[in-house]
Amino acid sequence: MSVYAAVDLGASSGRVITVRIDGDRVSVDEVHRFTNRPVRAAGTLHWDILALHQGMLDGLRLAGQVDSIGIDSWAVDYGLLDGDGRLLGNPVHYRDGRTVGVAESMTDTLGNAELYQVTGLQFLPFNTIYQLLAEPLLDRAQTLLMIPDLLTYWLTGSRGAEVTNASTTGLYDVRAGTWASGLATRLGIPSGILPELRRPGAPSGTLRAEIAEETGLSPATPVTAVASHDTASAVAAVPARIDRFAYISSGTWSLVGLESPHPVLSEESRLAGFSNETGLDGTIRYLRNVMGLWILQESVRAWGDGDLPALLRAAEQARPFQALIDPDDPAFLSPGDMPARIDAYCVRTGQHPPDGRAATVRCVLESLALAYRRTIDDAVRLSGQKVEVVHLVGGGARNALLCQMTADATGLPVVAGPVEAAALGNALVQARAQGVVTDIRDLVRRGEQPITYQPRGDQDTWTRAGARLPFH
Repeated sequence: MSVYAAVDLGASSGRVITVRIDGDRVSVDEVHRFTNRPVRAAGTLHWDILALHQGMLDGLRLAGQVDSIGIDSWAVDYGLLDGDGRLLGNPVHYRDGRTVGVAESMTDTLGNAELYQVTGLQFLPFNTIYQLLAEPLLDRAQTLLMIPDLLTYWLTGSRGAEVTNASTTGLYDVRAGTWASGLATRLGIPSGILPELRRPGAPSGTLRAEIAEETGLSPATPVTAVASHDTASAVAAVPARIDRFAYISSGTWSLVGLESPHPVLSEESRLAGFSNETGLDGTIRYLRNVMGLWILQESVRAWGDGDLPALLRAAEQARPFQALIDPDDPAFLSPGDMPARIDAYCVRTGQHPPDGRAATVRCVLESLALAYRRTIDDAVRLSGQKVEVVHLVGGGARNALLCQMTADATGLPVVAGPVEAAALGNALVQARAQGVVTDIRDLVRRGEQPITYQPRGDQDTWTRAGARLPFH
């Protein structure tokens, strides 16, 4: 039996999960969960990277001896090291406001259309490239490390940039599969800070002596580069039986798209807001970021009501399409009183606000399902590929109402699960690197029992509902 530790960092919590592989049997166990709480200091919103590091070490201690360790996280955020390898300040949170107006000021140097031809990325104001242009510590930096690469460096002393996360920075040439060094230099970002690229499965060193002592692990324990963007790990674990599938990695954000053998870089694709991010084995994750369960999470937090199952049961009985929102409207991006923002959005768009909490929950979920439908339809049209099934993975796979609404809205069967897709993909890439696994998706199919939701009702009802709002 082989045991792998997957460190899976999300926007609100981090986990250390052990994945045991014994022939065709795969077991997944969460051994430690810790809070990922942003900290605002001196007017800037930071990640508490030291708390994440300590939470990871605590989890590795609880995991016991493992055959390898891998780390995945959200994208775009980074740490900067000085010439002595010391961290220059806490990484800044992507929801911090420092990048406001940066992209617009950059267009005189490099237009959005030209940038898209190189990077293939959806315009998001918090992309790494814009953060670096607003970075006061840039002139002191010797190395840029994305969050998983920074934590790997602290574990092993080895510096590198895993390619699935590097491809989200806006500094990666999606066609060449290399850093876009010329683009960086043109923008005044020193290309020398960009470390050597690593592919998923590449070795990232073994544990420092002090880390081995603190965790009780062997200093010979390897750390393996996985598909370190959590969505890339999640997509790697999609239990697809056919190639003609769309995926929704559903968590705080929803990343909705399909796998493509090559990037789609048309002007229409750019204007539609699609990204071409690198996936496992050089595939392209052709996707669009859609706001995810964040709106629901913030609503529940504002109500002080932790009984989400009861809210979902009530929402199922609420009147359909009472009100709809565009989940990607900027009003829903920042933390705050989300129910009040939903009401204000409805007033602004000529709708009656939802009548109570159940109606608000239904409004959010119906709006997400419509956004998923629109994104999948756009991806199919722009890529020329066909889709016959939707795989919904991540935390949203637990939300039966959202899954059923997605099937109803798209007119396609929705296969929900695995919930722990990112951690599972993380661990199975490690296992494949050691020769324990050959076909990741085949093993997931045999080890998981996902739930399939068939479309029901009249899809024209969803079409008419979707026509009520101009989505971003």
